[in-house]
Amino acid sequence: MHYDFDALHDRRGTNALKYDARKAVFGRDDVIPLWVADMDFQTAQPIIDAVTQKAAEGIYGYAMRPDSYFDAVRDWQAKRNAWSPDTTLMSVCPGVVPALAGLVQQFSNVGDAILIQPPVYPQFESVIRTANREPLACPLVERDDGYAIDFDAFEAALAQKPALFILCHPHNPVGRVWTREELARMSDRCAAHGVRLIADEIHADLMLRGQRHIPMASLSDETAARTITCLSGTKTFNLAGLHASTVVFPNAEDKRRFDALWEGLHFTDSNAFSLPAMEAAFRQGEDWLDQLLPYIEGNVDYVCDFLRDEIPGIRARRPDATYLVWLDCRGFGMDDDALSRFMVEKAGLGLNAGRAFGANGSGFMRLNAACPRSVLETAMRQLKAAVDARV
Repeated sequence: MHYDFDALHDRRGTNALKYDARKAVFGRDDVIPLWVADMDFQTAQPIIDAVTQKAAEGIYGYAMRPDSYFDAVRDWQAKRNAWSPDTTLMSVCPGVVPALAGLVQQFSNVGDAILIQPPVYPQFESVIRTANREPLACPLVERDDGYAIDFDAFEAALAQKPALFILCHPHNPVGRVWTREELARMSDRCAAHGVRLIADEIHADLMLRGQRHIPMASLSDETAARTITCLSGTKTFNLAGLHASTVVFPNAEDKRRFDALWEGLHFTDSNAFSLPAMEAAFRQGEDWLDQLLPYIEGNVDYVCDFLRDEIPGIRARRPDATYLVWLDCRGFGMDDDALSRFMVEKAGLGLNAGRAFGANGSGFMRLNAACPRSVLETAMRQLKAAVDARV
């Protein structure tokens, strides 16, 4: 089946956060929303069919999660990433962020340090602080060819004995796909210091330019024994509103501890619509994804090339994964408040402010390129007009 990613879909008035929260977030509801990380594309037809069939039943009572759900997760990972996690060591959670929050609470203590690598997804720091733990930042190093890990600083941070290291893999917002060598080095150093590792791999299926995702837990039996992996098809197939994620544990005791948290909250029921949707995604959604990725890559290239040629004051880093573009706007000489106002009031764009991503995020903006190309073309024209007027 051919999918038309150029088609425009009016999401206003559907309670879509990306659109209907614009007034609250940006102060006006007419900005082009290129912020929250969901896509303006309809999902794969087999997923739509599965949800439609479920809706047609007309009875939406309590649902149990069948073994076939976990089998679909395992088979997808085996096919796409050459990793076959043990289904008996999988748990479900409403999302990766709730999973991270639960893992921080269950596998660390109040006051513990938790290692992260900013600039990074803001909810990493949020779940740490909410649990009364302390984020321990080991910032990525910005180089001409992209971002890298300062392993001397990483070693020094591990020497402070954080309880956990949360790895963003691939990295949001800078779009790095970590190499096997980098993953092995991080794993080895964590092992040497007795630090447990949590791998957030929610963007793992959104590989660009021929990149391949290497699950951290697939490196070796030793690495798997100390790694907890958070997975979800919701980012891949634009299903975030269905709230479904999978956590893969290294052993049964860790799984038991995690499950006990949700059982204590009486929050173990499954969403009746997420079950058929996710199984259809992993069993029948690959054709859609294989058509999506070149389109996303073309969108990313369009933004980066336009900025290079037309707005050299903004430097765009071309990501190796995700549909998120990290924009270096420091050349404008604005502070973060002024930069955000400029993007909203002058350019009419709703972007994520880089400072929300922690250390070394100041002066940056994050742009979501997962929308029809025509939307990006309009956005870039508005941005150029605003920059030209300012000059």
